[in-house]
Amino acid sequence: MRRLRQLAERTPAGRERYVDLLRALAITMVVLGHWSVTVIGRDPTGQATGHSALGDLRWAYPLTWLAQVMPVFFLVGGYANAASLTRLRARGGDSAGWLIDRSARLVRPTSTLLLVLTAAAAVAWLLGADPTQIREVFWFATIPLWFLVAYLAAVVLTPPMYALHRRLGLAVPLALVALVGLGDLGRLSGPEELSYGNYLFGWLAVHQLGFAWHDARAAPSPANAAADQTGPPPAPTDAAGPSTPDRPGVRRRRLPTSRRAGLAFLAGGLGTVLLLTVLGPWPVAMLKVPDERLDNAAPPSLALLAVAAGQLGLILLLRGPAERMLRRSRPWQLVIAVNLVVLTVFLWHLSAAILLIGLLDAVGTLPTPAVDTAAWWAWRVPWLLLLSAVLVVLVAIFGPVEARSGRHRTGRQTRRGTPARTVSAVAGYAAVLAALLVNSTTPQHTPEPLGTPVPALVAYLAGAGVLRLLRSGWGTRG
Repeated sequence: MRRLRQLAERTPAGRERYVDLLRALAITMVVLGHWSVTVIGRDPTGQATGHSALGDLRWAYPLTWLAQVMPVFFLVGGYANAASLTRLRARGGDSAGWLIDRSARLVRPTSTLLLVLTAAAAVAWLLGADPTQIREVFWFATIPLWFLVAYLAAVVLTPPMYALHRRLGLAVPLALVALVGLGDLGRLSGPEELSYGNYLFGWLAVHQLGFAWHDARAAPSPANAAADQTGPPPAPTDAAGPSTPDRPGVRRRRLPTSRRAGLAFLAGGLGTVLLLTVLGPWPVAMLKVPDERLDNAAPPSLALLAVAAGQLGLILLLRGPAERMLRRSRPWQLVIAVNLVVLTVFLWHLSAAILLIGLLDAVGTLPTPAVDTAAWWAWRVPWLLLLSAVLVVLVAIFGPVEARSGRHRTGRQTRRGTPARTVSAVAGYAAVLAALLVNSTTPQHTPEPLGTPVPALVAYLAGAGVLRLLRSGWGTRG
C-alpha cells in the first residue's frame, strides 16, 4: 500500500489516467467473461472437460457487444504506444530502443508462463502422462497467447505506423477498415485466404485510433476544447507530438473527442452492427460460439469494428465522470495496482481454471451441472470466488516479474543504436511472434510431450534471448 501511495503521488499531472482505467477494466472483463461462460463436463472416459456456454445462451449474444473488449485494449495500447514513443524520441532515443524497452514488459511475463508450463509438461510426460492430454491442457492454458500475437505485431509496427499516422491521419484506419471489408468478402464468397490479413488489419485499425486519441489529448483542437468542458486539462505537448495545426478531412491526425463525437460514434457503430448482424450475414455474438461457421473475432470482421466504434463512443461519453473519479487517491491506487500486474492476470487466468478444476476433481467435489440450469447459475458465484483466490496466488508468485519489468526502462538510455541493434530487435520480435503463432495454430489434440512443438519453443527462447541481450545494452554506441 505504501508503494501504491508513492506511485499515486508521483503521477504526472498530464497523465491520461482514463487510459489506465480502461486497460484494467478490459482485462478484468476478459478474465471474468472467460470464467463465467465456462461449462465443466466429462468425456466418455470420465476426464473433466471444459467448453464455452455461449452456444446454449443465445439470449446473451447482444451482451457480447460489451463483453468483447479486445478493441478497447488495442485502443488504449495505441494511445500508450504513441505516448511512450514520442517521449523517447523527444529525449533523443530511436525506434529500436523503444522496441527493446517494450519487450521487457511484454516478453518477460510471457516467457515466465511458457517456461513454467513447459516444465510442468515435461514432468508430466516423464511421469507417464499421455502427450495428447498434455497438449490439450497446454493449449487451453495458452489461449491468451492468440491475442498476444496480434498485439506484439502491432507493437513491432508502431514506429512505421505512427509515422504513417503523422502523414495521413485518420485515412490510415479507414484504409485498414476497407481491407477488412475485402477480407470479409473472401470469407463469404471466397477465396477464404483473402480474410487472413484481417487478423492484422482489424486490430491495427483500432490501434491507429489510439494514435489519433493520443494526438488529440496532447494538443486538442479548439473545437474539441470548446465542446467538451467536462474532460481533463490538456497534457503537455510532446516534443515529437502534434505541434502543427491539424489537417482537415480524413487526413486529420486528432480524434474528435467531444460529447457530440461520442454520440456519433455510439450511434453509428450500433446502427452499423445492427445492419451487419440482423440484416447482414454476420453472427450477433462478438465472441467465439461453438459450431458457428462465422466468427466475428477470428479474424476481426466489419461487424466487430462497428462494435469497436460504438465502444469508442461510450468511452468518450464516460470520460468526464471517470476522470473526476480518478482524481481521488483510492480509485487511482486501485487502477495502479491492477496495471502493475495486468498482463500477468491475463496470461495466468486460464491456468487458474485448470488448477482449480484439477484440485476439485482430485478431491471428488467438482460440480458438473448442465448449462443454463438453476444449479449451473448457482455455481457461478462460488466458481468465480474460488477462481479469484487461485489467481491471486498465481499473481503473487509471478506478478513481481511484470512489476519489475515495468520499472525497467531502456528508454532512459538515449544513446543511438547501431543498425545491427535495430535488425536484431526486429528479428527477436519476429522469432517470438512466429513461435507464439505456431503454438496457437497447432491443433489441440496433437501429441506434444512438452505441450508445444519443440521448434516453436526453440524459436521463442532464441527471440526472447536476443531481446534480453539487447536490453542489457548490446548494440548501443556513445
